[in-house]
Amino acid sequence: MSHSFEYIDIILLAMIAGFIFLRLRGILGKKTGFEKDINSRFNEKTSEVKTDVKLNFDTFDEKAKNEFLKGAKIAYETIVTNFSKGRIKDIKSLLDISVYEQFNTAIDERNSKNYLSETTFIGINSAEIKNHEQNKNMLEVTVEFVSEIISCIRDKENQIVSGDPKKVKKVNDVWKFCKDSRSTNPNWLLVDTQA
Repeated sequence: MSHSFEYIDIILLAMIAGFIFLRLRGILGKKTGFEKDINSRFNEKTSEVKTDVKLNFDTFDEKAKNEFLKGAKIAYETIVTNFSKGRIKDIKSLLDISVYEQFNTAIDERNSKNYLSETTFIGINSAEIKNHEQNKNMLEVTVEFVSEIISCIRDKENQIVSGDPKKVKKVNDVWKFCKDSRSTNPNWLLVDTQA
């Protein structure tokens, strides 16, 4: 009697395996011999891709400038808002070491006085490349930003020390960014700021 159950179990398992095999074949299909080898298709695609043009003074054309300005606007807003909040570590990868130290000193000074900075970034009215030059392997780009910001600094009693929390202020900044033309890192570093 127990042998008959073993045969039924084997038959049921074989039927389940057959069903799974047929379902997989229906979903995945079968190889007919007319398919190209996947490696040859990959090589065809990669041979069509153009290699990146090495960034330098001569290749910094209008298209490269437009792409740069898109990133520079994002970097500008990110740096301004994080500096205001005192989150210097969040923007460290965007700052040259000397600028990082200047910003860090300013934040430490603000904290030592128990000042609180409030900044609302409204937007960038314009961003214009004023100069770009090659200094050995370093490509330097100077950008003039015109932005609108609401900002004020309050003391520990919540009294306004400077700025106006209800007034939109137009801000003109000239920032210099730098990038090693040999580097694969896409980030430019902020190396100088002028207000």
